[in-house]
Amino acid sequence: MGGVGALLRPAAWKLNQRRDISSWLAKWFPKAPAKSVVALKTPIKVELVAGKTYKWCVCGRSKKQPFCDGSHFFQRTGLSPLKFKAQETRMVALCTCKATQKPPYCDGTHRSERVQKAEVGSPL
Repeated sequence: MGGVGALLRPAAWKLNQRRDISSWLAKWFPKAPAKSVVALKTPIKVELVAGKTYKWCVCGRSKKQPFCDGSHFFQRTGLSPLKFKAQETRMVALCTCKATQKPPYCDGTHRSERVQKAEVGSPL
């Protein structure tokens, strides 16, 4: 029924193997995502090019603000960048405090007392 290999591997080994895989996955892909952190307390003005796709940093940990550099993955945040396509070529202010209600665009939330009192690199 399971061949010679089944005789050599006890059933408990299969359970431990599943547990090892799930703990490894949980380490890299947490169930509850981390909170975004304040990258900067002012927006960054950039020129978006019509038709080009961008990835805006959601986690606040990217060294290439306001865009994603993959830090969310290597720091195991459980967060993903916001992918968007520019509809027209124009200058825009992209949020870096990560508290905007209109991501990826700045809505002035960085001027709030809550953001101004927060430390750069800390969650709100």
